[in-house]
Amino acid sequence: MRAVKIRSFGAPEGMEIVHLPEPEPGAGQVLVRTEAIGVGGVDAVIRRGTLAGYGFAEGMIPGSEVAGVVTDVGQDVDPTWLGRRVWAFTGTGGGYVEHAVAEVANIVTLPEGLRSIDAVALGSAAPVAHFALEQVRLVAGESLLVRGAAGSIGIAAIELAARVGASEIAVTTSSAERGERLRALGATRVLDRAGQDEGARATSFDVVLDVVSGPQVPSFIERLAPNGRMVAVGVVGGNPDADFGMALFAGFQRSISYSTFSLNSIPAEAVGQARAELFDAAVQGELHAVVHDVLPLDRAADAHRRMDDGEVFGRIVLVA
Repeated sequence: MRAVKIRSFGAPEGMEIVHLPEPEPGAGQVLVRTEAIGVGGVDAVIRRGTLAGYGFAEGMIPGSEVAGVVTDVGQDVDPTWLGRRVWAFTGTGGGYVEHAVAEVANIVTLPEGLRSIDAVALGSAAPVAHFALEQVRLVAGESLLVRGAAGSIGIAAIELAARVGASEIAVTTSSAERGERLRALGATRVLDRAGQDEGARATSFDVVLDVVSGPQVPSFIERLAPNGRMVAVGVVGGNPDADFGMALFAGFQRSISYSTFSLNSIPAEAVGQARAELFDAAVQGELHAVVHDVLPLDRAADAHRRMDDGEVFGRIVLVA
């Protein structure tokens, strides 16, 4: 089978197509013939080598989510999974392939009416946004700022916050054109990447959901209202500076808080149930899968190049 391997960390050109034997599922696993492969921001972070110190090594296959048809099952797996269309989480790698292996606990049946390419635009992103907003306890009448809103997590957060009844949904983005697209999805106020608008209003927010992180984190902590909560769900802009927590102590009397969120902290059964409900919401038109482009597997480097250039709105999907 064809697969994409990270030959060397750094630029997208460090990825290459390789030919590997088709894998066999082990106990508790399934084999999925991939119809769609999600290209996520974390894939780019891994490819650059940013997480090399966390066990990611050159030679790995990137990608964490696929959608397709179950073609084989391992020991102790219900054989009725065979032939079903599913979304699957492959772990922190192993997704950029024609045939992917996943734990049966990490697959969800796709509902009728949901395309595979839409499933991988929502399958990881929507649950991250859902549980992150639960963690910071966003409720009706509160204001939200989504930092880095043009990606799939940010878009899902906008739509989920609107469903909750947020009083204001502000977003940061890189252009007026993107801002208008985000307004169409439910944003009520558009800011630039630094969190400013033309009127330079210094509005504070009850909740900040941050996909970007990086050195500007303190300036967004400063935007928290009294009892405000900020949650980081990504590091596409790199880690914040080591002393970023000083901004929390500077706002001590406002009782503000900062946290991180990963789906790894949520039981797999709860994530699967939420994912299935979010997929159903997409079929009903309550959530929208925003697919920037669909590219063949052998153009994975092009997909990463476009992410690095900041041109992607939503998610790029690869097809095998």
